[in-house]
Amino acid sequence: MARNDSGTSTSTGTASAASGLRIVPANEASWEDLELILGKARCHGGACYCQRFKAGGAAWEPAYDEARAFRLRGQTSCGDPESEATSGLVAYADDEPAGWCNVEPRTAFPGLPASRVAWKARGEDKDDAGVWAVTCFITRTEFRRTGITHALAAAAVEFARERGARALEAYPMVTEPGKEITWGELHVGSRGAFADAGFREVAHPTPRRVVMRIDF
Repeated sequence: MARNDSGTSTSTGTASAASGLRIVPANEASWEDLELILGKARCHGGACYCQRFKAGGAAWEPAYDEARAFRLRGQTSCGDPESEATSGLVAYADDEPAGWCNVEPRTAFPGLPASRVAWKARGEDKDDAGVWAVTCFITRTEFRRTGITHALAAAAVEFARERGARALEAYPMVTEPGKEITWGELHVGSRGAFADAGFREVAHPTPRRVVMRIDF
């Protein structure tokens, strides 16, 4: 069990949680619902659609916003509950689309900075598809600070395990009491959210970022 921001226990599965929270694989959500969550999220001047570490360069020009959305729609298989492949989880609060997290094999993110993941320092093979990664969280403004990130981090564990991952990693920010971190920076999640979900710290590659991991 994990703890949400209000102190209420929530399920680590992908089915249900306290306070009307329900988390499903993205292919069981509609693209319209995912657009409500992601459509206004900006990264490097454009709508990211969780493509930052999958594509770069000219793909970040604003004119490519629709192309990034098209890529994510294909990756998630939104609206196709029979699909065997998807790339994340969608959280609903009282049936309103509220949050998203991207969770896939780490090899799906060739652009992950080496300084963030610390592959060499940990003796890790960056091409090991058995290691999955949680790279991004997005919560609609009106649902922030309600525990959705904590619930999604916990749900990601079972999501990856059920799909054959041998380990799951994350690269969250280090938060300190009294120090404000903008929501944009916290799209990677906080160390506390992953610790509550059973992850352990395995590296501290930069002053503000750690590598968290859970092995199955």
